[in-house]
Amino acid sequence: MAAASPSARPAATAGPTPTAATRPRNRKQLIVDAAGRVFSERGYHKASMEEVAAGVGITAAALYRHFPNKYALFAACAHVMVDRLVTALDEVPSGAPLTDVLASVTGVTVAHRASGGVYRWEARYLDREDRRALAAKFGRLAERVDEAVQREHPLPDERLRATAALGAIGSVTMHRTSLARRRAEELLLASALRVATTDPAADRPGARPVELPARPVPRTRREEILAAAVPLFARDGFASVTNGQIAEAVGLAPSALYRHYPGKVDILAAACLQAAGLLAQGVERSLREVTGPHDAVVALAATYVAYSFEYTDLNSVAEAELAGLPDGLRRPLVLAQRKHIAVWERQLRLVRPELDPRQARLLVHAGFGVVVEAGRRLRWRDGAGRREAVTALVVGALGL
Repeated sequence: MAAASPSARPAATAGPTPTAATRPRNRKQLIVDAAGRVFSERGYHKASMEEVAAGVGITAAALYRHFPNKYALFAACAHVMVDRLVTALDEVPSGAPLTDVLASVTGVTVAHRASGGVYRWEARYLDREDRRALAAKFGRLAERVDEAVQREHPLPDERLRATAALGAIGSVTMHRTSLARRRAEELLLASALRVATTDPAADRPGARPVELPARPVPRTRREEILAAAVPLFARDGFASVTNGQIAEAVGLAPSALYRHYPGKVDILAAACLQAAGLLAQGVERSLREVTGPHDAVVALAATYVAYSFEYTDLNSVAEAELAGLPDGLRRPLVLAQRKHIAVWERQLRLVRPELDPRQARLLVHAGFGVVVEAGRRLRWRDGAGRREAVTALVVGALGL
């Protein structure tokens, strides 16, 4: 829910008006924390400086004294979480057990989960300099985790397990499943430890070959527009892509797009619906011949991995841009997501009956996080061996 605008707030008659003498010394940090929550909830372009200011209890003018524009505030939010993680790891002694290293990361991530969703957009909306700086910080973080992983479980995996373990932990910033903080930390730490100790070359879960729907072939002008828009949205972000760019990609005048879609947001909604439909079809096919819940979970993991490698751009757009859709267009997509996760949750609880529904959902999202970060680490270079390796890491995250 959007925060009330400053004009909607009641007059401050219940107490004294804050003065410079009572202004909190950590106001800039309070602003960054509030902004992180707003960006995570609303998306970069839908969030406003006024909304952030209202969340801190200050005026927009006061906010601009700390940050000159929304980009500067967003960049600060993108850096703050990784800075916290690096600082936390710096406090862990060199040579500490892997459990201690991952526990440090988990504690910080869960404590600040509400503002961590900014990483859905950082690659699209940060400029090159900020992206490089952020990548360097993440590199230090992954290197420190990998040192502990290799010390206790050495394998020539080029940081794949360390990165995937961080993905399992970071997944908690991408969803709203409510769970007591300590229990969430316990589940995520155990999940990340299993990922870190999985041998992706040897611990293959024996999934059957995945039969995904064929990549859609554009046969109408409407389908051509959609096919041209998806890679543009994936590369630059929905808000940064113009109708002119989309039209140029299919050889149309910008005004001609409106004969096929009422607006650009409808193209985005169509992309998200296509992504949901392809995944649902893949899941339905993969579960047709399974013989039990364990095989069902393995099949679900293999299908999600295959889908993520096969439809990387489409999945990236659907995951990153969903929050920016109007409510009416977003609702059917949210329902499709819930239905998909419910299938995972049911099968996982049949395998692990000690989990309650919320705990199972937390682990399902951890599996998704493993796919995202492992796929990025592999630069989404496809191949049967890579798919099997990532599937093994997902199965490890789930505790099968």
